Order: sequence, then structure tokens, then C-alpha cells
Amino acid sequence: MTVYRIKRIYDPVEEQDGFRLLIDRLWPRGLSKEKAKIDFWAKDIAPSTALRKWLHQGGSWPTFETRYLHELESNQQLKALTGLWNDHRRVTLLYAAHNKEYNHAIVLQRYLEGVNRKIFSHKSRSE
Repeated sequence: MTVYRIKRIYDPVEEQDGFRLLIDRLWPRGLSKEKAKIDFWAKDIAPSTALRKWLHQGGSWPTFETRYLHELESNQQLKALTGLWNDHRRVTLLYAAHNKEYNHAIVLQRYLEGVNRKIFSHKSRSE
């Protein structure tokens, strides 16, 4: 089962990061691609531009979470990309936001862990 961690892209690269997945729609300011050391940039699984702008213009966090989860449920790119990192035991979701308590990486991590649990539980029952 894959373990999903979250981390700011500006934090030092560590061996235990595993597969490093940038999940922001925009490239992080002031960071070169060499220094970022990402394995894949999954910009299409970030919140939509409209949702991100809505939050930054004073939208509420609980409503953002609900809306972003809805976007994830219907995100075909996310379904396609999970095959890319499913073979990795550890995936680090990298984000650039300053706020470590309220950012889309937290929502995505919970979503992916929930999907992971469903898949693992389904496999266990069918074996």
C-alpha cells in the first residue's frame, strides 16, 4: 500500500521522500527544476484556477475542501496518473503554499489515502 506524505517543495530533498510529485498548477517561484528534483509534475490534479482564486478572495476552507473533493472525484487525469506512482511505496505530494495547515495537499492526501484503503480492502476480500 502506498504511503502519501505532504511537504513544501522548498523543503530539503530527503531520501525518504520516495516518488516526488509536484501537485501545483503553477511552477513554484524562484525554484529551478534541478533543485526541485521532482519525479513528475501533476498540475492537472491541482484545484482549478477558479477554485483557487475563490479561496484566495475570501472563500471558506470547509467549502473549498468540499469543492476540491468534488473536482477530484471527476478528475480523469488523476485516475490516469495514479498508475504512474502506484508502484511506489512512498509518494511525497509537493506544494508551494506557505500555509502548512490549510492547503490543497492536505485534501489530496486524505483523498488518496481513502482511495488506497478502498482498493486495499477490496483486494483483501477478493483473495
